[in-house]
Amino acid sequence: MAYKLLVVDDEPSIVTLLTYNLEQAGYDVVSTGDGPSAIDLARECFYDLIVLDLMLPGLDGLEVCRHLRENQVNSPILMLTAKDEEFDKVLGLELGADDYMTKPFSPRELVARVRAIIRRVEQSTNHKGETEKEKEILGDIEIYPAHYEVYVKGDQLELTPKEFELLCYLIQHHGRVLTRNQLLNAVWNYEFVGDTRIVDVHISHLREKIEPLTNKSSYIKTIRGIGYKMESPDKQ
Repeated sequence: MAYKLLVVDDEPSIVTLLTYNLEQAGYDVVSTGDGPSAIDLARECFYDLIVLDLMLPGLDGLEVCRHLRENQVNSPILMLTAKDEEFDKVLGLELGADDYMTKPFSPRELVARVRAIIRRVEQSTNHKGETEKEKEILGDIEIYPAHYEVYVKGDQLELTPKEFELLCYLIQHHGRVLTRNQLLNAVWNYEFVGDTRIVDVHISHLREKIEPLTNKSSYIKTIRGIGYKMESPDKQ
């Protein structure tokens, strides 16, 4: 069965170009050109990935992204932007996008990025052999990698794919100090040169989602000037 993608862009020429190249790569593509219809489509059925342009009529890409995440639509989102300001990139990730590309880009580059994102999600959700743990436990947090589920004190946590990957990596390496660059390379699988704030954004989101469900201090400790360390509050 082909992976199903949703392409959202208001420029017909770009939609045609992306649709052709993604279909040639074996994907099943649905497209739309405005924010409200993108939300309706994404809520009607599951997409393995959403390619979402920043500048859209009706609602822009940031608002679409925000709405989808608030309504537990957790398909990976690759955001497209013609702007190269750091603010736009980080804000998109803050609202729940998993990756971004800046226009102009080659169709081949986009297809490669789509494949990489889907591959990372699959690696997070599938068993990787008999030695893989069925679950990871740290304090009140339980992660079931094969089922893509996280529970805190018995309550299921809704995470974006990238937040899930980051939390898994932190728990698998709990007790160790991890630099921002280490986390970029391990979780994003390539370097965002100068964009280490992306890690800070996702760490902040994890804290916001985990801490209200516990009465303890943060599981994720900031190591000033270096990065982060995750450990059970009982051991801090």
